[in-house]
Amino acid sequence: MCEDEHHGVGRRALFVTGAAAALTLGSVSFPSEAADAADGPSGPGGPVTRTVRGTLPTGSPDFVYLPVEVPSGVREIKVAYTYERPTVPAGTAGNALDIGIFDQHGTELGGRGFRGWSGGARAEFFIRADDATPGYVPGPVREGTWHIALGPYTVAPQGLAYEVTVTLTYGEPSEAVKPVYPPSRAKGRGRAWYRGDCHLHSWYSDGRRTPAEIAALARAAGLDFINSSDHNTHSAHAHWADQAGPHPDGELLILLGEEVTTRNGHVVALGTDPGTFVDWRYRARDNRFGKYARRIRQAGGLVVPAHPHATCVGCNWKFGFGEADAVEVWNGAYGPDDEVSLADWDSMLVASVREGRGSRDWIPAMGNSDAHRDPDPVGTPQTVVLADELSREAIQEGIRAGRSYVAESKAVSLSFSATGPKGEHAGIGGRLKVDGDDPVTVRLEVSGAPRCTVRFVTDQGVLHTSAVLPVAGSGTVEWRTTAQYAAYVRAEVRHEAAAGPLPGALAAFTNPIFLGR
Repeated sequence: MCEDEHHGVGRRALFVTGAAAALTLGSVSFPSEAADAADGPSGPGGPVTRTVRGTLPTGSPDFVYLPVEVPSGVREIKVAYTYERPTVPAGTAGNALDIGIFDQHGTELGGRGFRGWSGGARAEFFIRADDATPGYVPGPVREGTWHIALGPYTVAPQGLAYEVTVTLTYGEPSEAVKPVYPPSRAKGRGRAWYRGDCHLHSWYSDGRRTPAEIAALARAAGLDFINSSDHNTHSAHAHWADQAGPHPDGELLILLGEEVTTRNGHVVALGTDPGTFVDWRYRARDNRFGKYARRIRQAGGLVVPAHPHATCVGCNWKFGFGEADAVEVWNGAYGPDDEVSLADWDSMLVASVREGRGSRDWIPAMGNSDAHRDPDPVGTPQTVVLADELSREAIQEGIRAGRSYVAESKAVSLSFSATGPKGEHAGIGGRLKVDGDDPVTVRLEVSGAPRCTVRFVTDQGVLHTSAVLPVAGSGTVEWRTTAQYAAYVRAEVRHEAAAGPLPGALAAFTNPIFLGR
């Protein structure tokens, strides 16, 4: 059985929902009993299909919900969609339409009804008790009003004409599968420096790699831990357990999270409890981000704004950094947006010193690959964290405390410290407690950075630049200063500049060491 409906905005009654900047179309109904679907293509009780068509104008709200009245006795729901992509003038946004679904629990912010999201990565999906399309959460298809969520990311001047086809298959549901999650601790090496990449995408959102492929690449990159961070869904959480723990190619701790992808920037939820979903349906003007940042922390995770100066639509961070536990300064291959993020982060360090907030109230930096598919390298860059053990809590504590540096690959290693006149000592993320005029020696040991230069950066800017490191890539650079002259010192290791006044791309950089009492 197949029926068509037209749901044009302005042609049907609409109302604003509880989610920010959203509207709801008229509902789609199905036969109430399997026996009523007698003319389905599979005979009595076979699949029943409804097709809805409509057009969204420019200036459409962020989310458009299509209610689907699901009767009892349904074992599977399947949704497919298409939309027109007309030619637009250069510099004008074309059509891009995301999709997801909420079940009978509704669409209220907080996500109790959330059952999956694929953004623009898939043209169709299904959900049933024992399985679901990657990006979607398996479970029974219960009776009630479900909502297909359409997200008009950008709309062309001609409007966005779409078609959504919903198919219900009646019958007894399959047996539900109980999810299994990776352990929160791995063997590790005791207190040591551990390498990780906390921003990765699998085929459970818009990536093209399986968890097994990502884990293999992580081990090859010398990583000790990774964080699952698919866009706007936690559906991958139950598919990582087989990749964690002991392995011939090395131990791997797998943290679970989400890249919360809003229209005003993205934030990595790093190391949340298994099965945690964090809502993304709000903008900075809605004043809701604080609530969901607390949701991340309540679930045991860290709040890490991602690529804050990225240039893609909706990627630039607009929520401020008051809720951040760390900030992703370096994202993927080093480029101009990373240079801006680095400068912006350094300005935040200066502000923390100026406002006297102390070394515990600054925002540490980290770097991640944001790898999606071949040829994106996993572990370029990677965050190297000093932690008491290889566990979720220890790694998070090291990141939160800023006991970390960022390197372009496993080949690059740093040792950075500051020493006072009486043997006082502090490492990355720490404070060297000396008087303002006491002499301080800052020392950086580098390996794996051939023909790079070292820069020591303070609240006054770059105060020391070394000679070029030898082709072997190893060397030690020292610099002497005082706490009165430099409130903090951090180190950068830079490649040779290609041309012009800009410095070369980063090979590595550290979080700061604060100086003074």
